[in-house]
Amino acid sequence: MEVELVSARDPLIGERVDVAAIFSAHHLGLVRLALIMVGDRATAEDVVQEAFTRTHEGRARLRDPDRALAYVRSAVLNGCRSVLRRRAAVLRRGVPHEAPVWSAENAALAGEEHREVLVALQSLPPRQREALTLRYYLDLSDTQIARTMGIGASSARSAIARGLAALSRVLKEET
Repeated sequence: MEVELVSARDPLIGERVDVAAIFSAHHLGLVRLALIMVGDRATAEDVVQEAFTRTHEGRARLRDPDRALAYVRSAVLNGCRSVLRRRAAVLRRGVPHEAPVWSAENAALAGEEHREVLVALQSLPPRQREALTLRYYLDLSDTQIARTMGIGASSARSAIARGLAALSRVLKEET
């Protein structure tokens, strides 16, 4: 269900983005995006909540209310990158990060094959993982992917192509 962004005109502030409408329409999809990126649901929910909190706090500064969803998506990806950087720093110090435990609920919903794809996706470099997730999970165009990731459209296409090739190699090795 597509929800239109509603904005109110405040003469002192300008158009104000209705963050609640964006939240109700896209929260679940953004949590799923973050889950693919960070590997555990609690962290994914925290990342998305933080992105919406910051968007709500800064909604008066958004110049284009029509790009608010893209802004939130970028904030979620940046939050995921921060989580992954912190985990990498902990690993460098010698404290291992425990792999996420897939719940029975997730396993029943996703199935074994879906889980294998998610695990293989986790093994990809971050840029390729992000590009593939945005393309095949959120069904974004090259331009939207590039804008969300802060790269050029040709770089987005390249990341997708390389990610697919790497994912194919990883999945063939597991079988």
